[in-house]
Amino acid sequence: MTYEETTSWLFKQLPMFQQQGAIAYKNDLSNTISLVNYLGNPENKFKSVHVAGTNGKGSSSSLLASVLQEAGYKVGLYTSPHLKDYRERIRINGNKISKAFVVEFVVKHKSFFESHNLSFFEMTVGLAFDYFAKEEVDVAIIEVGMGGRLDATNVITPLVSLITNIGFDHTRFLGNTLEAIAFEKAGIVKNNVPVVISEYLPETKPVFLNRALKVGTEVYFAQDLDLPDLASTLLGEYQKANKKGVLQTLAFLKKNFIIPTKAVKEGFLNVIENTGLLGRWQILGSQPKIVCDTAHNADGLAIVINQIKKEKFENLHIVLGVVSDKDLDAILSLFPRNANYYFCKPNLERGLNAVTLKQKANDFGLKGLVFNSVSEAYKEAQKVATTNDFIYIGGSTFVVAEIV
Repeated sequence: MTYEETTSWLFKQLPMFQQQGAIAYKNDLSNTISLVNYLGNPENKFKSVHVAGTNGKGSSSSLLASVLQEAGYKVGLYTSPHLKDYRERIRINGNKISKAFVVEFVVKHKSFFESHNLSFFEMTVGLAFDYFAKEEVDVAIIEVGMGGRLDATNVITPLVSLITNIGFDHTRFLGNTLEAIAFEKAGIVKNNVPVVISEYLPETKPVFLNRALKVGTEVYFAQDLDLPDLASTLLGEYQKANKKGVLQTLAFLKKNFIIPTKAVKEGFLNVIENTGLLGRWQILGSQPKIVCDTAHNADGLAIVINQIKKEKFENLHIVLGVVSDKDLDAILSLFPRNANYYFCKPNLERGLNAVTLKQKANDFGLKGLVFNSVSEAYKEAQKVATTNDFIYIGGSTFVVAEIV
């Protein structure tokens, strides 16, 4: 199999939440446990950090990896979803896993995958663990895909766990209250493994305290701690909470690794260069200023839109696309009415039809035109905008993926 044939098989033959939604969701860890046992339990052959949360887990994972890389360690980084290339999900010191390794892994274990009906996410987690073990990384930062308790990554026993923001997303699977969602995220908390909470709410703090008490471990709430706001190439005020959580997590990692102050500062400043992270308040141009962001749920979008409101501009242009399983009422109610909208559909099965999006947006006083693609909408926004205007592209990770 070629690399293209391999990834085509991964994407199309088996259910995948990223593309298909509910059909790909598994409600237990039995498949993953069978897989890692079959692979010789590679997850036990390297040290790890586990990162969960509704928003901010990708940024936090990348910051942790960048700092440890600056400190001189060989650092694995597992994140999802990818924007352009499947291999973005699995990196060592910022370098993507080789195409050859992906192909060899799938070909070697394809019959096992098929006979056990493994999901896309389970196979990818197995690939990441196998790769990190074979490459003998010093530590791997492992980002949860969705939830935590039943996530395929939740077979590791990390040095420390980090839980970022808790908000409403994937409510069909994780629950429709903050307490229920926090319970699922807190499922990564394990006995004698300290857990850091970047942000909490009155509804979620008791959940984390109860989970830590139940498994017998320590919990630390970073938002209550006096920690410095270090400069970073990850822009946006919403990164402040992420940075606090990362700093407290690093405090625990210093028990196992030598992490000089310089490495922390350089890691924050060089995070994009070190890890390849894209789409977090990413500035694509000036005059007009153009920004994209992968925020895709109500909590994340509320923070981003608040950031937009603090920008100085004459006219606001918003290129907007979403996937079909989002709570449109919660999302669209956040967007400003005094903007020109360019409605589009991200190019995947779950993408919401742009006409449907426009009709729903009109109910919230959001006016604009429908376009056949993300790129067409973006080009029109660039054509219409003047030098003192502001263009924002977002609503979905997949919209951003078609731009960056």
